[in-house]
Amino acid sequence: MSFPQRLRMLRKAKGLTQEELGRRVNVTKVSISGYENGNRTPDMDTLKALADVLGVSVDYLLGRNNIQSDDTNLPALTEKDERDIQKELEKIINGLKTGSGFAAFGGVDIDELDEEDRELLIASLENSLRLAKRIAKQKFTPKKYNN
Repeated sequence: MSFPQRLRMLRKAKGLTQEELGRRVNVTKVSISGYENGNRTPDMDTLKALADVLGVSVDYLLGRNNIQSDDTNLPALTEKDERDIQKELEKIINGLKTGSGFAAFGGVDIDELDEEDRELLIASLENSLRLAKRIAKQKFTPKKYNN
């Protein structure tokens, strides 16, 4: 997911308009729109402010990693963990299709959602799986991750 996509997804997940986000980071609505459309790039101070307001790390916002926060108290994910998360995510997505036994998302098959809503749902599920995996790793092997 690119910076513009992540910015838009995170802003909407926080329930902020472009104008509200702009006000919080001291830029105009036009600037936020430009960032989300990929027409503009924020300077470093604005990037840090965006990350702070959205509650994520700058690296996550730029797409350098898939861990939203700088929470170093939780263990990092291995390649095997990443594969496990992708398999579980695929199972969940397939389960959200009509007639598969799971409840559909909002009464609608996941394939019936528009592209943006589908991406937001999948990103949210993936982030939840990542956090759950990191918490489980710490919980079930606590001595290994104590400082």
